Amino acid sequence: MRPPRIPVLLPWDRPVTYFLTFGIQPRRPVLAQPAVWNALRETFPRLNRWEIPVAVLMPDHLHLLASPLDRGNSPRDFSKWLKRWFNEDIVHPDWKWQEGVFDHLLRSDESAHEKWLYLRENPVRAGLVADWRDWPFQFGFAAPTP
Repeated sequence: MRPPRIPVLLPWDRPVTYFLTFGIQPRRPVLAQPAVWNALRETFPRLNRWEIPVAVLMPDHLHLLASPLDRGNSPRDFSKWLKRWFNEDIVHPDWKWQEGVFDHLLRSDESAHEKWLYLRENPVRAGLVADWRDWPFQFGFAAPTP
């Protein structure tokens, strides 16, 4: 059984943004390909109770920033629907999502833009590209459109 969710304690005038990470099981480099990215891009608009300003797909995980339109929307529900709708678009993938999602609520001293600056360098740190602008599986603040 999972522990109860801690309520969002940010001031009401502060937007709620989660940093979410989805992994696959077992970890292997199967995600960073056009078919997976296209299926995710088609899935994101279906999650219409959330705003997704930033996403970076890596070979074995997905990072994104997501803001619920209603503070009561949970990352757990976001995860459930993202995986379900994604799996409808990718017929019989030979891999599975890890159970659940890693979620981190951005606190009042953290900004979504700062998190984006960190996320966009992920492909560079992994040695996949020399410049973050060359990574085709991302969108966000000033990211290229594939």
